Amino acid sequence: MKHKALMTISFLILSNTFMTIAWYGHLKFSEWKWFQKLPLIAIILISWGIALFEYMFQVPANRIGFDENGGPFSLVQLKVIQEVITLIIFSVFTILVFKNESIKWNHILAFIFLILAVYFMFKK
Repeated sequence: MKHKALMTISFLILSNTFMTIAWYGHLKFSEWKWFQKLPLIAIILISWGIALFEYMFQVPANRIGFDENGGPFSLVQLKVIQEVITLIIFSVFTILVFKNESIKWNHILAFIFLILAVYFMFKK
């Protein structure tokens, strides 16, 4: 069961990394001259191409992790785990890629509440 939990969380981390790049990477890619010349439809198609990898990890993560498929997590637990991973990946991405953005005290407080949400989600 631990193996399925670790695999699920690993796939969710990979999935959310691709999702963040697909959703927000193009905002940074616009600094590249060749990218600036692309029409919006081309940028959308590039993002979709990146998002394909998101789905290649997200779907297996949910199938492996879902308790009705023999996994360790309920549907609601999977969603809460995914949201927390999304915010962690997004925060790291923001700090590393967008140097003009910063994490403030209210962001940290919000993350603490999300961690508490995960705690209460798994509480029997």
